[in-house]
Amino acid sequence: MPTRPSQPPRHAPLVLVVEDDENLRVALVDNLEDEGYEVLAAANGAAAREALAARAPDLVVLDLMLPDTDGYTLCQRIRAEPHPPRVLMLTARTLEDDVVRGFEVGADDYLAKPYRLRELLARVRALLRRGEVAPELFQLGAFEIDVPARSVRDGRGVEAELTKTEFDLLVMLLRNADRALDRDTILDELRGRHVMVDPRTIDNFVSSLKRKLAWAADSPWRIASVRGVGYRLER
Repeated sequence: MPTRPSQPPRHAPLVLVVEDDENLRVALVDNLEDEGYEVLAAANGAAAREALAARAPDLVVLDLMLPDTDGYTLCQRIRAEPHPPRVLMLTARTLEDDVVRGFEVGADDYLAKPYRLRELLARVRALLRRGEVAPELFQLGAFEIDVPARSVRDGRGVEAELTKTEFDLLVMLLRNADRALDRDTILDELRGRHVMVDPRTIDNFVSSLKRKLAWAADSPWRIASVRGVGYRLER
């Protein structure tokens, strides 16, 4: 792959849309540009590789089914770059094996077709935020989470007594809000890659966290279970 030319500083994030369906591709480009992003478009894998060689996008919106390759192969190539962009994979395949394979080849998130535009734009924003300086204060319903102080207090100033793992899990979910996180990724982050733990252990951490934060069906947030993958914090 040719060496990328140096690029002048830019203020708007650069998004590469790889989608062979012309109607969907044009609509995606228009809507992303309306959100203030700089957008490139490619109709197949070859055009995508040319775009990647010429520019360094911050995010790739990648369709799984392309006429000359598949999204898995292209995603692997993207992730092999020295400074790879985030990858949001679009797929009509919703089987558990397909979703897991997408994460295994390096996708940061996936969205099933047909998708809702507002959800796609929210996921784009969430993925692009991951490249920014991590925030240190969060609001979750009535709770304020102070990361440096490692404290979680409700509106009355009462602190929730979370374990180290529960606090780290909460911060990880908050920093990746609206993004599906698979169990292995969560455990690698919380326990380290060389610690062997049953991935289902994360289910116990999530249940305990919800109980300690007094989650109820009418709460303004929830930790949603993503079948066969893991969890997603929705606010």
